[in-house]
Amino acid sequence: MTRFLQDILRQPEQLQRVVRHFCNGGRQSLQEAACRLRDAHHVYLTGIGASLHAALCAQSLFNLGGLPVYVQEASELWQFAKIPAGSVLVVISRSGRSLEITHLLSKARERGAFIIGITNFPDGPLAREAQIPIVVPVELDHGISVSTYSSLAAAAGLLASTIVGAFNDVLADSLLRAIAAMPDKITAWQEQISGSAWPTPGAIYYFLARGGSLGTCHEARLLWEEGVKSPATAMGTSSFRHGPQEIISEGARFAIWLDGQRMREQDLAVARDMTSLGASIMLIGQHLPEGDGNLVLQLAEVPADWQFLIDVIPVQLAAEQLARFSGVDPDRFRLCSYIVEDEYGLIPRNR
Repeated sequence: MTRFLQDILRQPEQLQRVVRHFCNGGRQSLQEAACRLRDAHHVYLTGIGASLHAALCAQSLFNLGGLPVYVQEASELWQFAKIPAGSVLVVISRSGRSLEITHLLSKARERGAFIIGITNFPDGPLAREAQIPIVVPVELDHGISVSTYSSLAAAAGLLASTIVGAFNDVLADSLLRAIAAMPDKITAWQEQISGSAWPTPGAIYYFLARGGSLGTCHEARLLWEEGVKSPATAMGTSSFRHGPQEIISEGARFAIWLDGQRMREQDLAVARDMTSLGASIMLIGQHLPEGDGNLVLQLAEVPADWQFLIDVIPVQLAAEQLARFSGVDPDRFRLCSYIVEDEYGLIPRNR
């Protein structure tokens, strides 16, 4: 069994731990951060790599709650933005030590910005330097971000829900019920994926989603690149329909996340048309019709705007299986550092 798969299998337990933490001792840091954000004129939500995808998941909850945020990659915010004085930056980073994060922290201090840090490392620069550190308690993954990714997305989402008054016992209970259903779902998904021709080495892969699941589909693209060592593309489902659909060809693979409430019939029509054009479709969502995809992975009941909390797990399993089918090791990075702390090139070297 790969270490990647081990991390996936323990993810439900880790997510339960995170939700319970923020229902209890961790609640105060969310409330303090929410008070600061309610009064802010400019709110930036930022990260890099998988942490940026966690920001994309939470962005929809901020926006749906009537608190618009700027979402920008940490490197772009550091290099190509003038941060207005008095801004609040919600900085998401697994380690809090990545080069772009540390430079952004320095820039934010110089500009008089307030920093809320969401991180898995209590002793990292982000946790130390943020005025309000939100430390998310999970065991670290072996390599590819699994529980560290989903736990950061959960924390950022709970922060957004706290701001708009939606984080209550009803929400917590519904999230915990959905997470509790995951072990049985994982077993079923593994059997479905193993019996499907959807994961095929060397195929073209596109990932499409909306809302909070847009972060999931970008994370899926990263899983393909880091774990399968194969190129992939991710974008919004609507964006795909404005030109990129010209790439549909016989045998191309598409994963489509269906939102729990919005644009379901429209996206099912997209899936059916892709199938008629020879593509192979994996559908992920709640209450899906079984006949509209080559591989249909049903999620447990979860609030529609929180689907991102669990809808990454099926594609993590698919990435792990495809890596093994492709003869590559998802537990080893050939080029990438676990934490990027250097600005130059790709190949590690002494400078």
